[in-house]
Amino acid sequence: MEILPEIIRRKSVRQFKQKPVGKQQLSRILEAGLKAPSAKNRQAWRFIVIQKEELRKRLQEASFGLEYVGQAPVMVAACTTNIDYRMPNGQLSYPIDIAFAVSFMMLQAVHEGLATCCISTYDEQEVKEILTIPFSMRVVMLLLIGHSDADPEPAGRKPMKRSVSFDHW
Repeated sequence: MEILPEIIRRKSVRQFKQKPVGKQQLSRILEAGLKAPSAKNRQAWRFIVIQKEELRKRLQEASFGLEYVGQAPVMVAACTTNIDYRMPNGQLSYPIDIAFAVSFMMLQAVHEGLATCCISTYDEQEVKEILTIPFSMRVVMLLLIGHSDADPEPAGRKPMKRSVSFDHW
């Protein structure tokens, strides 16, 4: 199995066709997220799948009106169920755990022939109210999933020599 092609093909898409995502595709995408690593295997996450158009439109408004947020036929609100746990290195675990899970979902979506876009531009309190998320939980990011209606150029990446070193800074 080679996964680098999916990593290379992954792009942030901001134009989606009004075509539903297959149930089996969505199930595999969610399964990929659930298989992601987490600090002490706590799996302190909750993924809310939003497919109803009315809710998607309300979430678009909560995302400061970003048009493409409402276009995607599937949204996943990636939430944490434990905002306080710190790893031994002192860092909060939930941003890292959720990033792993969403990354796994994104790569599975690419494998399924679908497109994604991570959204962090939203009013968290408004999103929590729309989705009836408990006060003590956090919405870490929204993931848009659907069929691409565009073929954006991949975002440029710095060359390896500018970002990688061996044995010292």
